[in-house]
Order: sequence, then C-alpha cells, then structure tokens
Amino acid sequence: RTYYSAHNLPEPAKPDEVLTGVRIFFEKTALPDGSFRPGIDPDYKGFSDTGYSDLAAITYAVVLHKTFGWKLPHEAQTLNLLLARQREDGAFVNVQGSGDPATSQARLYNTAQGLVALRALAVKPRHDPLPVFTAVLKEDYKKLPLYTTSFFPLAYLAYGQPLPTEEDKKIRELMVQADDGYVRNHIASTFHLVHYYRLLNDETPKAETIVTRVLRDQKPDGSWQLHQPSWDVHAGFDAVFCLKQLGADRKDCREAIDKAAHWALQCRSADGGFGHFPG
Repeated sequence: RTYYSAHNLPEPAKPDEVLTGVRIFFEKTALPDGSFRPGIDPDYKGFSDTGYSDLAAITYAVVLHKTFGWKLPHEAQTLNLLLARQREDGAFVNVQGSGDPATSQARLYNTAQGLVALRALAVKPRHDPLPVFTAVLKEDYKKLPLYTTSFFPLAYLAYGQPLPTEEDKKIRELMVQADDGYVRNHIASTFHLVHYYRLLNDETPKAETIVTRVLRDQKPDGSWQLHQPSWDVHAGFDAVFCLKQLGADRKDCREAIDKAAHWALQCRSADGGFGHFPG
C-alpha cells in the first residue's frame, strides 16, 4: 500500500475480488464434457496456447483450481477427458486448435500439458509417456521453438521421473545466452531458460545479469513487451517469474513485481478474465 500511494497509483483490486472473478470466468467457460472454452464468447477460438491446442485451457483450468483449492465444475468429466486424450503410444492429442497432433511439436506440447493436468489431479496416465519425449529428443528437438525447452523437465517431473542426463545436456546446448544473460534477445526465451534450471533445482547461468536486464526493460507503466504491439501480459508473466526466482526478496525486484501486479490488474476484464492489454 505504501508503494502504490508513493507512486500516485489507485488502490488495486482486493485479492478476493480477483479470485472471485477468475472463478466465475471458469464457471462460464466450463463445458459439460469437462473441457473449457478459451473464453466466454463461444465464437472465440483462442489465442497463443489456447488457439494451438484445446488441452491448454483444460490444463490451465485444472492447475488454477488445484492451486486455490477449488473443485472443478465437472471434475470427473475433466479427468476422464484427459485420460481419453492419451493414445497407446503415450502421446496426448488435441482435437481442436491449430496444432497438428501428429507433429513432434504438438506431441511434445500436448503430452506435457496432459501430464501436468493429471499430476495436479493426482492421477497417473494410462500409458507410459516417456517414449514421446525420447523420440522428439533424437533429432526433432533442434528444430522446435525455444519455448519448448522447459517442457521436457516439466513433463518428466510431472510423471515423477528425472530428466536423463544425456537429454538434459542436449537441451541446455540450445539455450545460448548473450552477455546480458538473455536468450535470443527475448524475455520469453529467457524465461524458459530460467524455468528450465528452476525445474531441475540447478543454478541459472548469468542470473545476476538477467535480473539487471529485466529490471531495465520494465516500462514506466509496470509492463514489459515481447515485441510491439502485442503480448504484454505474457511478457509480464515471464519477466516477473525471472525476478521472483532469481531476485528473491531484493527490494528493487519486489518493487518491480508490485508495479507489474498493479499493471496486470488493469488488464482484468468485466467477465473476470484477463486480456493482453488494459481494456
């Protein structure tokens, strides 16, 4: 409160108000089969992750419900849907979205999402998913977007297995850092590097320089940007994760996170969800 008043910013919404809005949003997007629409408008097909795979909205809904101790609107159906989306070869598949479930990228993405959701529901998958990752790590992983790097340790941990040492080495070689610690001059790629090392409980290379760059790149209104003119909320999440994981409770990091939180609250919509920008 002192920080907000010192910067002449309005009082932010109270946590209970935010959580109530989010819960109402999920109730309105929940479908009887256990899935979730990416938005309240039935014609909205999603953007980014939710536009790529319908498993994204399901997984995020499950994670947030379990994080806050809420019961899913149709929990039994959600669990059955997730289990039914896994094929005998171990891969999970999307049935809606732009992702082609036969490609290595979609197999990696969908299987990681499925495992995370099942882990949150405390249920094991019906089939061993590890062959999916083994196949991708033979060669195709080199051609995938850098945001897929942290999917590997995330999926292995969700399945309760350590990431094999040789596979770990392969993935680390993809995440080439500049002198300022960033990967490809991009906060999202840098976030996945920080996420990767955090998942493995390992020290992040050039952590101090990453924090310095993230703090420097914050805009006066509290946001960050991936590239003009889109995805500010996404960039803000990536930046705040880096500051929280690498900056701990440093005063400058805490103030930057508070300022980012205030900006993010301006992105709340009347339906209780969030947009990429205010309004």
